[in-house]
Amino acid sequence: MDHNAPPSRPSAVIVMAKQSFREVFSETALARLSAVVELVGPLPITDLHAPASRDALRTACVMLTGWGAPRIDAAVLDAAPRLEAVVHTAGTVKTFLDVEAFRRGIRVSTAAAANATPVAEFTLAAIVFGLKRASRFAHQLRTTRRHRSVDGMPPVGANGVTIGILGASRVGREVIRLVSLLDAHVLVCDPYLSAADAARLGVEAVPLEELCRRSDVLTLHAPSTPNTRHIIGATELALLHDGAIVVNTARGALIDTEALTAELVRGRLDAYLDVTDPEPLPQDSPLYALPNVVLTPHIAGALGNEIHRLGDSAVREVEQYVGRGVLAHELRADELAYTA
Repeated sequence: MDHNAPPSRPSAVIVMAKQSFREVFSETALARLSAVVELVGPLPITDLHAPASRDALRTACVMLTGWGAPRIDAAVLDAAPRLEAVVHTAGTVKTFLDVEAFRRGIRVSTAAAANATPVAEFTLAAIVFGLKRASRFAHQLRTTRRHRSVDGMPPVGANGVTIGILGASRVGREVIRLVSLLDAHVLVCDPYLSAADAARLGVEAVPLEELCRRSDVLTLHAPSTPNTRHIIGATELALLHDGAIVVNTARGALIDTEALTAELVRGRLDAYLDVTDPEPLPQDSPLYALPNVVLTPHIAGALGNEIHRLGDSAVREVEQYVGRGVLAHELRADELAYTA
């Protein structure tokens, strides 16, 4: 801790799993953080009910959270009477932060925007590989040991294709930016996307049925809510033309797995699935062995050296909050579909 720093620094606690703490914060990030706040209590706090943790909570104005954070409910908030802001070093806070925090006027920020970057990059790669039929060609080479053959192959290539994006979320908008590098027409389905926003993004806003009917690639970037569960079901999948590609780097529950499996087993569609429902799939799922399917174990989000981007984003938020009262990535309760 920097004992030469001004004594007016607000107190802050870090609440997350030890492994998350080691991964998220570089030494440089921790030094920057310590320059603007006084870090108190264990680093990190993993048990909010331990005596040392309770002592730290009593003085904390800022709480940085991350993967593995214990539940922050009304009782915890009662123990932190000076808490003004929760700055999360990952995406969603719904898994651990009670809506009571919003009711008490505590400001909340996340690093979801920073995590959108690797997800969008992964999505772009999946789209390009999917359009090149990479999984089918790889299977062909692996099983025949011969030069490629396009006989019986679905249409190959990214020239002039139509890419359908379900959800103009942070990730969805970053995907829009990245696929602009391709010679592709982009459709977007999102009930909250205005015509003005669609025009600004350079995309065509369409309803879900039209999105499915026209897309060569359907990529999913919607949140997982009761309203979006199985939003892509048998009816929507049937609208996709033969050879269309489904990419899911969002949440597995957006797709009816049984309906998608039936289409993939038939070989009518291709899929790049980083998330599934359930996750992982049962060991006897036919999707593991299909040449038209690529399964990855939820790796699109920040991994390895990408994780420091999340910690750096959170540190910038704290710097701005302490210096100017600004949170660049502030959340509202209604954005998380919290119920009152």
